[in-house]
Amino acid sequence: MPTNIGRMNRLRVVKEKDFGVYLDADQLGEILLPKRYVPNGLRIGDELEVFVYLDSEDELIATTLVPKVQVGEFAGLRAVSVNQVGAFFDWGLPKDLLVPFGQQKTRVEEGQAHLLFVYLDQTTNRIVATTKVDRLLNRDEPSYRTGEQVDIIIGDRTDIGYKCIVDSRYWGVLFFQDVVGRVYKGDHLKAFIKRVREDGKIDLSLQQTGYKKVTGLLEEIIEHMELNGGEMPLTDKSAPDTIFKTFKVSKATFKKALGALYKDQKVILSKDKTMLKK
Repeated sequence: MPTNIGRMNRLRVVKEKDFGVYLDADQLGEILLPKRYVPNGLRIGDELEVFVYLDSEDELIATTLVPKVQVGEFAGLRAVSVNQVGAFFDWGLPKDLLVPFGQQKTRVEEGQAHLLFVYLDQTTNRIVATTKVDRLLNRDEPSYRTGEQVDIIIGDRTDIGYKCIVDSRYWGVLFFQDVVGRVYKGDHLKAFIKRVREDGKIDLSLQQTGYKKVTGLLEEIIEHMELNGGEMPLTDKSAPDTIFKTFKVSKATFKKALGALYKDQKVILSKDKTMLKK
């Protein structure tokens, strides 16, 4: 299997040196894993997962560190410096990730968070990124069903909500009324399809919609109380933030679920707590 620059690879140790070990990287030859990343007890013939990239000297090198994003992926990252070459983002490795000026949708300033797509420059083998992500999304028609769960990355805040990247393929919108708790640009979250409009635009929600949302919560509330002595310090009068911290739902949804459990005589409500009915 060929070794991919900018991705995690499982490589075999072929040589040991005082300063590290060399790994068989197939078509890329032998690549150094510096001593500081070599696990105790590693021997020739052993295999391990490493990330392959170019170091500050533009030499191929391996590390056991796992970056925040890999080649072919989107992520929200923060710029840590800007110079005459472009902007550099913290992606969890000693060498920061470059976004050249020509790949910046708007001029990046130090400290700003941006949505990026990471790719491999085929000419130089350097791993770089672009903030011009619009052209990489919505290349085909979405075929989601209402209520389907998706992975999203929070993007820019707009007048109506947040732009989000959906499953690394589409743009979606998370309206303010469908946000429970706080979200930040770059957050990776699970969301649900609220609807797909005729023009292909996707509306999102952080909670399941309709009946499924409430029925799923019923089981979660019961299980939570069973694990906590048959009760919980939450009622239909509890603060929204307190409810969200425990169940990640709005107060309105929580009240519907609690009301259903009370109607079915499964819980007892008091002034400051809810108890399972024995």
